[in-house]
Amino acid sequence: MTGTQTQAATKSQAGGRSGSPTMRRILRRITCPHCWEQFAPDRILWISEHTDLLGDPRLGSEHQQRFLPTRFTVAGEAIDGKGFPCHSLACPKCHLSVPSALLEMEPLFFSIFGAPASGKSFFLAAMAWELRKTLPLTFSIGFSDADPASNRHLHDYEESLFSSGSPKSLVPLGSLIRKTEEQGDLYDTVAFGTQTVSYPRPLLFAMQPQSAHPSVDKMDQLSRVLCLYDNAGESFLPGKDTAANPVTRHMAQSRVLFFVFDPTQDSRFQLQSDGHRVVQESSRTFRQEPVLQEAAARIRRYAGIPQKQKHRRPLIVILTKFDEWSQLLGSAPPPPPWVAVDVPRQSKPGQTRRVHALDPAAVERQSRHAREALLKLTPEIVTAAEGFADEVIFIPVSAIGWKTQWSESSKQLSIRPADTEPHWATVPFVYALSRATPGLVPLITRKSKDRQTG
Repeated sequence: MTGTQTQAATKSQAGGRSGSPTMRRILRRITCPHCWEQFAPDRILWISEHTDLLGDPRLGSEHQQRFLPTRFTVAGEAIDGKGFPCHSLACPKCHLSVPSALLEMEPLFFSIFGAPASGKSFFLAAMAWELRKTLPLTFSIGFSDADPASNRHLHDYEESLFSSGSPKSLVPLGSLIRKTEEQGDLYDTVAFGTQTVSYPRPLLFAMQPQSAHPSVDKMDQLSRVLCLYDNAGESFLPGKDTAANPVTRHMAQSRVLFFVFDPTQDSRFQLQSDGHRVVQESSRTFRQEPVLQEAAARIRRYAGIPQKQKHRRPLIVILTKFDEWSQLLGSAPPPPPWVAVDVPRQSKPGQTRRVHALDPAAVERQSRHAREALLKLTPEIVTAAEGFADEVIFIPVSAIGWKTQWSESSKQLSIRPADTEPHWATVPFVYALSRATPGLVPLITRKSKDRQTG
């Protein structure tokens, strides 16, 4: 049990579902993933169940009432004013829903941002889709939706790219995923008296070691609720972030920042494509370093970082659409940067077991190659990134793979959903996880590499 955790019953904390209350490890301080308020567990609100109990002062007349309970069922569930047992929790400040996993697991904040049409939504869909397989099957880390309702739009993205009802039909890329909007179902509006505030709705995932994980005995210390924030590129225009619209202030809280950069939007990359068909067909160009510079300025302001000091948390520059410009690195795309190694069994001296481990050196090697290409063609991106953060990693990715084709009928770049093959889409996240939560992702060391057998 960590110093931030305490043993508590479910009677007043998130409720068991059957039988008598069970004992759980409850954090002493809970962080709201919406407004970032920190509060003690006994302040958490419950959300009423009875349909007559509508009308919340923060969220409006169509939302169920939030309340601090005084009565509970024998299973530890709060009872609302109409006698109905309740199952959902809410923040005492903003009244937005808080998943019960956040009572037991520390939050881990990541932020992703980029210019319009940088491929961010495609990357998010590919990353989430692949992580649902890679983390459990390769690294023995459970990865599930902590709040399916909050992740609903991401499910739609994943379905469009990977579970289409017409997997062999040629579909324009622009029709697969709609662009991230500044308003709508990705934001929640909260009223504080006469002042309304729009909060970004995070993607929420629960992560914890599984039984085959090398550090399963440290599950309490290593388990996390990932709070991943996604912003439209337009959110980084001057004046967009205000007290009433704090859409990017989560970045000051984030342990790792992801900046999505699309090289194909730069005319210098297009000129170096050597007749590559896809890049040559694209006429879109957009200056992207101002988005990074504006994000850096806001993080400095909200985190209190002096201008002469660099941000001490990692910045990962995700270079999208690698399938369109991979030839500029002069080598074949590398395999995933993790390998199977044998490690000693702690419970059985002299015996080993096979686990997969990330090879950070392989990621950093690819980062150096990508950085060299950027320095030649778009040096301002390297300068802006390295002028802001102490640690910068450049990772090329492809959300859909190498089987795109130009459709003469639609006059757009298209793909058959059955042909999508993401490349390195999970690498930025796995690398970030290894840096933000040491021990959760096994790492290759020189000794483990020497023991590698395949």
